[in-house]
Order: sequence, then C-alpha cells, then structure tokens
Amino acid sequence: MPMLQVSSVSVFYGKIQALNSVSLEVRQGEVVALIGANGAGKSTLIWTVAGVLKPVSGQIFVEGKVAPAQPHVVAKMGISLSPERRRLFPNLTVKDNLKMGAYLRKDTEAVKADEETMYQLFPVLAQRGGQYAGTLSGGEQQMLAIARALMRRPKLLLLDEPSLGLSPLLTSQLFEKIVEVNQRGVTILLSEQNAFKALSVAHRAYVIEAGRITAEDTAKKLLASEHVRAAYLGVKSVMKDDAAEKTQTGTVQAGQ
Repeated sequence: MPMLQVSSVSVFYGKIQALNSVSLEVRQGEVVALIGANGAGKSTLIWTVAGVLKPVSGQIFVEGKVAPAQPHVVAKMGISLSPERRRLFPNLTVKDNLKMGAYLRKDTEAVKADEETMYQLFPVLAQRGGQYAGTLSGGEQQMLAIARALMRRPKLLLLDEPSLGLSPLLTSQLFEKIVEVNQRGVTILLSEQNAFKALSVAHRAYVIEAGRITAEDTAKKLLASEHVRAAYLGVKSVMKDDAAEKTQTGTVQAGQ
C-alpha cells in the first residue's frame, strides 16, 4: 500500500482548471520529485495533498485512508508541509518557530529531544536559536522551515519549491540536507523548479505540464529523457546536435 495515493484529482481556481485528473503515488522511504515549469500545477498539487485546497473530483489517500480537505486532519494523519517562500513567523525566534511545528504534540520531553535533533541536522539554527526568524538569511530561513515541519515527526514531508530564491551554493547545501532527512527515515514529496537538483536526489519523479501528469519514471531515466533534458535541464539533444554538425560539415565540404 502506498503511503500517499493521489487518484484522478482535479482542482479549479474559479473557472481556471489547475489540476486535471492527476494521479500519483509515494511509497514509504522514497523521495518523489514533482517537476514542471512555473504555473504547471506543482504547488497546487502540494497544497491539495496538504488539505488546503479541495478537489472538485478525485480522492487522496494516506495509508489507504481518505484524506479530507482539512489541513489539521491531514496533519494528524502524519503529513507535514514546508511551504513555498517559507512562511515562517518572522517576529518569533528560531526556537519558538520550532515549537510551533510541534504544536499538536503532547510529548514534551520528546519535543525537546527533537529540537536538539534539528540543531544537529541544521547546525546554523543552533547558533541562531534566540534570533528572530525574519532576520535570518534566505538559506537559513529555508532550513528553519524544513526543521519546523520535521518537528511534527511526519510520516510524509511535503517540500514546496525549497530552492526558490537561493544561490546555487545554498541550493546544493540544502539538497544535501534533504537527502539526509530522507536517510533518517522520512518519506518526501518534493515540488521543485530546479529539475536537475530534484532528479539528482529523488528515487522517482513525475513531470507535470498544464495541470496534467505527462511522464513518470525513475529519476535516473527521466534525467536521461531527451524531452526532460531539453524542456527542463536546458540540454539539447546530442543526436540532433550531431546531425546538425554533420549537415553543416557536409555543406562546407560541398562548397569547397
């Protein structure tokens, strides 16, 4: 049984259809990437899984149980969201933001232990514990957003555009942390415009275009796909380049 199953889900913003019969699944222990252009529907799908948006058709299942469009219920089912643009509490400290991530938990001692675990996972947060979240750098805020989501002890972590606005160096560091989080046993559904980074850490991936899933496969195979490479990685077809080069060479030789 998949940990998460999205079955023929359609979502509208008014009269505009954002998702069209989208289906996917995430199995325990996986990192599954959702890649596509800006506006393709990636974030809409993430927020629908989180219970924020209500589908007009289709259903979402968490470990075989129907997940309603109610964020607090979805959170209790073990799904935690690290949203696009972080959405921290800027006037609260790093420490207090972490506590907000554990607001549904009653195991006080375990919460304290998990807070220390977050400081081990993201050492920079330990140095900023008493600092207001709004004063952190973009990379530090993103790490805090992920740590806050992990304080819920989720079965499934939803990451929505985690590299948005970050430098290449910080993006690489962040994705190393995503791998480490997964290695600690957290299943991840990752929505990301940086297709290369997403596919480099994912086990499987889905391509979404204009609200539809147009391809799905292992991350390794999608990295090798000519369509994906041309559309999302900025890599031209080697075969086409070779053919063009041969044609050009032949033309030059004929002219000679």
